[in-house]
Amino acid sequence: MTSRRTKLSDWKVQRLLELFIAEVTARRAAELVGVSKDTAALFYRKVRGVIARRLKHETPFAGEVGVDESYFGGARKGRRGRGAAGKVAVFGILKRVGKVYTVVPDDLKAKTLMPINREKVVPDSIVYVDGFKGYDVLDVGEFKHERINHGEGLVDDAGKHINGIENFRNQAKRILRKYNGIPRDNFELFIKECGFRFNYGSPKEQLQLLKRWLREEGVI
Repeated sequence: MTSRRTKLSDWKVQRLLELFIAEVTARRAAELVGVSKDTAALFYRKVRGVIARRLKHETPFAGEVGVDESYFGGARKGRRGRGAAGKVAVFGILKRVGKVYTVVPDDLKAKTLMPINREKVVPDSIVYVDGFKGYDVLDVGEFKHERINHGEGLVDDAGKHINGIENFRNQAKRILRKYNGIPRDNFELFIKECGFRFNYGSPKEQLQLLKRWLREEGVI
C-alpha cells in the first residue's frame, strides 16, 4: 500500500529529507524546517515505510552469507542476551562485502528463521553462523553452513567470520540510541532505516534514491 501524497512544499520536502539523511530526529527537524512536530514525524514515518517496503523486496543473496540474531532495547534489570525480557529480537542476513537484510521475528526458533533463510538466501550458498542452536536446521537444509565460535573470536583460522553482520548491529544500535525508546510496533521501520543506511553508505546516494522511491510511490 502506498502512502498518501504529502502536502509539503518541494523546499520543505528537500530539507526534511536532507535532515533525515543526516540522522536529525523528527522533533529537531520540525524546528529547523518550520513545521509542526506531528508533520515532521508523519513525514519521517512515510519515508521509513517506503524504505521498509523497498528493502523487503530486494533480491535473494548468494555466495557467502553471514547470519546473526541480536536483541535491541534499553538497559533493563533481569535476564540479558537471548530471551532477555522487554527487548526486541532482530534477525539479520548479510551478503559478504554487500548488503544486509533484517527482520523482526516473533521468535528465534528454527521453524521461524528457516523460511526467512529460504526466501532471502539462494540454495547452496555458504552461510556463516554463530553457536546458536536455532541454526542447526541448516545442517539438514539446502545450505552449507560454517559455525563461528564467539568465544574464540570472530575470525577462525581460515579467515571465516561474521564481522560484517556484527558491524551492522553495532551501527544500528548507535543510530537508535538517540531515541528514548521505540515502541515494538514501530521498531521494524527503524531497523529497516538502519539497513538502508548500511546498504547505501553515501549520503548523496541515499538522498537521490529516497527521492526516486518517494516519487515512484506517490509520496512526493
